[in-house]
Amino acid sequence: MSGPSVPADTPASETTRHVGDWISRSIDAAPPGHIPLLFLSGAQGSGKSTALRQVIASIPAPIAGASIDDFYLTQAARADLARRISPLFSTRGPPGTHDLGLLHSTVAGLRAADARSSTPIPVFDKLADDRAPASAWRTFRGRPAAIVIEGWLMGALADMAAPDSPPLNAVEAEDQTGRWRRYQEEALAGSYATLWDKADGFFHILAPGFDAVLGWRLEQETALWQTRGEPIPEDRRDWVIRFIQHYERITRRMLEGHRHPGVSLRIDAHRRVIPAT
Repeated sequence: MSGPSVPADTPASETTRHVGDWISRSIDAAPPGHIPLLFLSGAQGSGKSTALRQVIASIPAPIAGASIDDFYLTQAARADLARRISPLFSTRGPPGTHDLGLLHSTVAGLRAADARSSTPIPVFDKLADDRAPASAWRTFRGRPAAIVIEGWLMGALADMAAPDSPPLNAVEAEDQTGRWRRYQEEALAGSYATLWDKADGFFHILAPGFDAVLGWRLEQETALWQTRGEPIPEDRRDWVIRFIQHYERITRRMLEGHRHPGVSLRIDAHRRVIPAT
């Protein structure tokens, strides 16, 4: 992962400094020969991906960075999940839509690497809505000092009562049997909890509230259309509003503290770091 430099006085650079310090401390604290596995969480649009790219580009230690988005199940596997469990699984992102076996094997490959190794890291093609062919995957060369995986749900904890609670939004209202929510909670209590237990540390970038997440996601979509020289269509705004409803319950839960313990960094609606009191 790499990206352009960020001016020193931007909100993004402030978050980057905190994330970089956390990664450096984790490397320094690791036992000899141990490569720490670190998880970075943050709601959509919070700046976690930018922060990780900037850290990788700026600190001397070799960091193997990835997004959990690149470990989505293939389109065919998710279509099967939508048929068997709920059509709502046609939208990628919620717990249960990731190939955690592939993630575990990738981490194992990185931890077994030496100075001459070339370790493939999957790439998910979001335009094609499918995993990219292996020929298009990224390659990490050498042995990493740390492995950092970012994603909106890293460290989310299960709530087995959630499927029986009233729907939070229009998307959840479509889940009349509760199977979509129940499958997610079972996944969080099972395979995701197993993954969290393997972590050497968590860092959570905390939004001021879910309303900010909607604003950030609309900013992202508007910028995408601006690069095409077009204003964002009204129906695309409606799509964004519906899209983030798939993530609302667990995002709110994590902001309320129902997450794996770790370092927490609170930011405001402008992504500026809020000093700890």
